[in-house]
Amino acid sequence: MSFQLSFLPQGRVLGVGLDVVHVPSFEQQLQDPASCFVEETFTPTERRIARSRPGHAPARHLAARFAAKEALIKAWSSALFGSPPPLSHVSFREIEVIHDTFSRPALRLHGKVALALEALSPYHLHLSLSHDGDTAAAIVILEQAPTVSASP
Repeated sequence: MSFQLSFLPQGRVLGVGLDVVHVPSFEQQLQDPASCFVEETFTPTERRIARSRPGHAPARHLAARFAAKEALIKAWSSALFGSPPPLSHVSFREIEVIHDTFSRPALRLHGKVALALEALSPYHLHLSLSHDGDTAAAIVILEQAPTVSASP
């Protein structure tokens, strides 16, 4: 059996963000009946998927998605080092964790967050999620996508 690796042109890393969430503490926050945290932080699709995953506690699933949203903000912030923030407030619901048909995670941006990040275009977001014991974590790499030049 033979494998051939092909390498795509790589862009420049603009920012990296990492976030870690303690799942039991996060679960306590989710269970607060007076809190609107879940509705204000997660899209309806993220909440539906968290409730429907067999064998996985919704808090663990949502903790990793919260870490992803925080990691994106950190990567974006590091890309803007020395510049003022483009938004005075970021709605977490405008940052959505999605999956492809193979369960690989990615980020989909909406609203003002999507518009503000267009200033960095073309860009690519890389996302990795992890769970271990009581910890959920996410890392986001914000990469300036390489420009593809037309062949002569």
